[in-house]
Amino acid sequence: MPIIPASCALALETALTLCLCSIPPATAGAATPPGDACSLFTASQVSRVLGVAVTNGQHPIPSSLLLCAWAPAGGAQLDGKKLSVNLMTERAFEVGKTPAHGIAKTPVIGVGDDAYYVTDGGRGTGLSVRSGGTYVRIWVGGFPVEKQKELEKALALQMLTKL
Repeated sequence: MPIIPASCALALETALTLCLCSIPPATAGAATPPGDACSLFTASQVSRVLGVAVTNGQHPIPSSLLLCAWAPAGGAQLDGKKLSVNLMTERAFEVGKTPAHGIAKTPVIGVGDDAYYVTDGGRGTGLSVRSGGTYVRIWVGGFPVEKQKELEKALALQMLTKL
């Protein structure tokens, strides 16, 4: 079996997660998460956590409420500080736990009913959280990995007060 580089594996995992998030509930075998990803945080909350003023959350895919992004005025920069949140299906959350070459999956205790970090040295980390029947992935960019984890956890704990 050929070995897939970590960056390719992460790209494949991200594409698979996005595909699974958009499958209707009857096909995915799980309920579609309720609401709008942009409703989970205010620009003020995100600005406080990231330490930089951000604009209101925007849907990168205008026809989908499942994904929302916050960034400083002028838009997200490749290595800039930003936040991305996506509502997931149960299936996407569970698939995210599947081992992949070069990508660490680390359980997180004390956040929601179930949570784990997905870490790839090239892209950083993301925190997936389950609370009841709601599944969310939080990704902070523009910081070293350990700081990303700290900020993602802080945001998750804030988000859980709304769920």
